[in-house]
Amino acid sequence: MGKLSAAQIRALTKPGRYMDGDGLSLLLTAPKKGYWVLRATINGRRRDIGLGPLDLVTLAEARELAIDMRRDIQRGIDPIEERKRQKIEILTFKAAAEKVHSEQKAAWKNGKHQDQWINTLETYAFPKLGDRLVNDIEGPLIREVLLDIWLEKPETARRVKQRIGVVLDWAYANGMRATEAPMRSLSRALPRQPKQDGHFAAMPYEDVPTFLKHLHKRTSVARLGLEFLILTASRSGEVRGAKWAEINLDAKLWTVPAERMKVGKEHVVPLTDAAIDVLERARPYYAECSNLVFPGRNVLRPMSDMTLLKILRYAKLAFTVHGFRSAFRDWAAEKTSYPGEVAEAALAHSVSNKVEAAYRRTNYLDKRRELMREWSDFCVGR
Repeated sequence: MGKLSAAQIRALTKPGRYMDGDGLSLLLTAPKKGYWVLRATINGRRRDIGLGPLDLVTLAEARELAIDMRRDIQRGIDPIEERKRQKIEILTFKAAAEKVHSEQKAAWKNGKHQDQWINTLETYAFPKLGDRLVNDIEGPLIREVLLDIWLEKPETARRVKQRIGVVLDWAYANGMRATEAPMRSLSRALPRQPKQDGHFAAMPYEDVPTFLKHLHKRTSVARLGLEFLILTASRSGEVRGAKWAEINLDAKLWTVPAERMKVGKEHVVPLTDAAIDVLERARPYYAECSNLVFPGRNVLRPMSDMTLLKILRYAKLAFTVHGFRSAFRDWAAEKTSYPGEVAEAALAHSVSNKVEAAYRRTNYLDKRRELMREWSDFCVGR
C-alpha cells in the first residue's frame, strides 16, 4: 500500500518530491499543482518517467500507470523510447522512397541516374512493398521481390536490392524502424547469380566493409594483398606484382609502370591512410631479393591470382576478385557526385572515344585523391 493518500495530497503546500513507494512519487510545484513521476532502472540506467499532471491524473490512476510501466520494463520494453516511436509517423515504403529520392537527388549530377533510381523501385519494388509500412518489411518479403529478377536481370536486381536497403536504412535513421535493412543475411538467402555478358561477379558494395572486417580476423600476405586491392580499386595483376620501388610514401602515391598495366600506360594511384596502413603491415614480408610488396610462397615470384580467390572461396562467397572494381564503380555512381570520368580514371580504364582521348590531358589525380579517400573511409567504416 502507498504512503500517500488523496487527503494528504490536497493538504500539501510546500513544493518538493513526495514518495508514494515502488518508485512512484509526486513532484509538487505549487499547492494542488505538480506531476507524477516513476523512477525506474532501464537497461542499467536510472530514469524518471512522467505519468501525467496532478490535475489530470489521480493517485489511484498514477499507481495503475506505474504498475503497467514496471511490467513493460520487466518485459524489456523501454517506455521512453516507445513513446518517442509512437510520436513518429511511420511511412509506407513508397512514401519513404520518394522522400529519400527527393533529399538525395540534388547530390546526383547525372539526371539520368536521378530518374533511374526511383524508376527501378517503381517498377520492381513498389508492386509488393509500396503500400507496406517501412517497419513491417523484413528479409523474406525483400527476397520475394528480388527472386523474380535475381537470375533473369542480375545487374538490375543488385541495384534494386541496394536501393531498397538505402530506403530502409533511412527509415531506421529516422526512427521508423527498430533495425537497419537485413541486407547481409539477405545476400546469403538468394541464389548465386550466373556470370553474364562477360562481367565479373561483384560483391555488392554495401557488403565490402563487413568483408574487410572478415579479412582482419587473420593476418597473411594474401589477405593484405586483397585488402590493398580493394582499397585501391586495382587489378589483381597490378597488386600482385607491386614492388616497394613503385611506392612513394611521402607523396602517398603508387606508380604502376606501363608494362604492368592492361592499357599499356603508366598509372598513378593515390594512397589513402588505410592503404598505407596495409603497406606497413606488409613490411614483415619484405624480401630484398625480390622487392615485392606481396610476395608468394617463393619470394622471387608474385602470389598467384588463385591465392586471392581462395580467400573468397573459403569464406563461401561466390564473387570474383576482379568484381571488387565493379563494387567500387557502383559505389561511386550510387553514393557520390564525382563525374564518371573520374571514377573511370581511378580504374585506369582507357577512353573509348578516340577524339576525346586525344584531347584529354589530365588524369584527375587531385579529384581521385578525394574519391579514393571517401571510398577508403566507406570501406573501413569511418
